[in-house]
Amino acid sequence: MGAGHDHAGGTTNSRRLMIALALTSTFLIAEVIAGLVFNSLALLSDAAHMFTDAAALAIALIAIRIGAKPADERRTFGYRRFEILAAAFNALLLFGVAIYVLVEGIRRLLTPETVQSTGMLIVAVLGLGINLISMRLLAGGKDKSLNVKGAYLEVWADMLGSLGVIVGALVIRFTGWPWVDPIVAIAIGLWVLPRTWILLRDSTNILLESAPRGAVLADIRTVMSETEGVAGVHDLHVWVSGADQSSLSAHVFLAPGADAEAVRLAVAARLRDDHKIEHLTLQTEREPCQDAAIAHL
Repeated sequence: MGAGHDHAGGTTNSRRLMIALALTSTFLIAEVIAGLVFNSLALLSDAAHMFTDAAALAIALIAIRIGAKPADERRTFGYRRFEILAAAFNALLLFGVAIYVLVEGIRRLLTPETVQSTGMLIVAVLGLGINLISMRLLAGGKDKSLNVKGAYLEVWADMLGSLGVIVGALVIRFTGWPWVDPIVAIAIGLWVLPRTWILLRDSTNILLESAPRGAVLADIRTVMSETEGVAGVHDLHVWVSGADQSSLSAHVFLAPGADAEAVRLAVAARLRDDHKIEHLTLQTEREPCQDAAIAHL
């Protein structure tokens, strides 16, 4: 059932990503041209984020296609981690864009340049519409795929960037203050950085096979140890193989007279009910193995 669900979710996400990519890529060209013509750093900043949106969507689409490939003799876990690599790459790409915008924004604050606010406003409004459509398309898959979440966050950041450009264009139009343009660009860069850090942190934690966020190993060990028929637990590992799948492996030392299969099923049920962990590998033992002895040294 799990494999079928993942396949269906991957197909749906793939379709949504394709539509969002087509919309974003089409508008990207127009926004770059407009930013150069109207001499707007805020618009070029938004275009840069639009570019990372397009790159993120393309990478996410490729990652889903590759991640859907079945496990083989060489890659026994399949290609699921490729999606996480793509999310990490997108985060690094966003970092680069944000730093560039901050540096260029400071330069323009020191040396203000004339900005054509009317054209800037029209393009920003059109960009906002594209962002809202893309966000709507990606919202359904962002909680089940870190890769889609990364693409969604980039589109979301770009949407707020479009709003900032609109506000900046209106202010420039009615006040004539050219320094508003780099201020908006810098604000966009500062807003994006912490969210990019969160994406990079989450993808890195998965690549390092860290425990899921919020999971307390001591609590998990207690739940397992308190299950009837369990005399001890050791060699316990909890990790995340994807944004939506927590995994666990452990050695379970059986109490005298306990039925191994009954204990295994009981422990699995407790972990599923109490900690939402369903992907399990439990090894039951009637005599402590060498790993147990080492754990107590």
